[in-house]
Amino acid sequence: MTRVLLAVAHGSRDPAAQECVLSLTGRVARSAGGIAVRTAFVQNAKPSLAEGLDEAATHAGPDGVVVVPLLLSSGYHLSSDIAGAARAAGVPVARPLGPDPRLVRALSDRLRAAGVPGQVPVVLAAAGRSTRRQAAMLGAHRHAPVVAAFATAARPTVDEAVSFLADVTEQPVAVAAYLLAPGLFHDRLLGSAGTWVSGPIGDHPAVAELIQDRFCDRDDTATAARSLRLAAARRSMANWTGGAHGDRRKSA
Repeated sequence: MTRVLLAVAHGSRDPAAQECVLSLTGRVARSAGGIAVRTAFVQNAKPSLAEGLDEAATHAGPDGVVVVPLLLSSGYHLSSDIAGAARAAGVPVARPLGPDPRLVRALSDRLRAAGVPGQVPVVLAAAGRSTRRQAAMLGAHRHAPVVAAFATAARPTVDEAVSFLADVTEQPVAVAAYLLAPGLFHDRLLGSAGTWVSGPIGDHPAVAELIQDRFCDRDDTATAARSLRLAAARRSMANWTGGAHGDRRKSA
């Protein structure tokens, strides 16, 4: 039976955001074996969610499709837009990508690429719901304070969180973008009070692994494949963590 992983992103008017998402789903497709990977967007980009569901169901039938939301937390778009359209099409929906320990790897790599030192406090800046669990995971890995904040009008705002951490730690503060792709929210972060601002998580190998795992969680025919991928992900995470600790010891 043909299986389709329909990756559904939020969508943005920024062409760079769509390019980022397509690069990520392309990475997933290259390692997905016999699974067909398709991409759709809730808004502001094509194909739309309705078009994506229709094309995927035509290709594989409703029983052959799993929707994987490319969202880092639950929220309105998942519970209403995506869940409602998938329910009408008779297609199951996987969990959002976050929070998840594998995102720590992606976030850490983006902070490193932005030149953020290892022990610097971090504000984890999100566009959606609270990211306290993901912030706790990142803080445990970095052995440094990490607090969650919002790039939207919700509170605490990013600048409020930066000010709080700077006062408490008397150190410069980095902002980690808990965003999948560039666009309006990342542009706001670039104007924040953080000394450093990381890039969006984007097309990262850990995110591609996570997307495949979310698919396998909801695909009844993929139990064995899921076990293999989980084992591979654990090995990858162990190797990466061991390497990171090794680097830290050398630099101490």
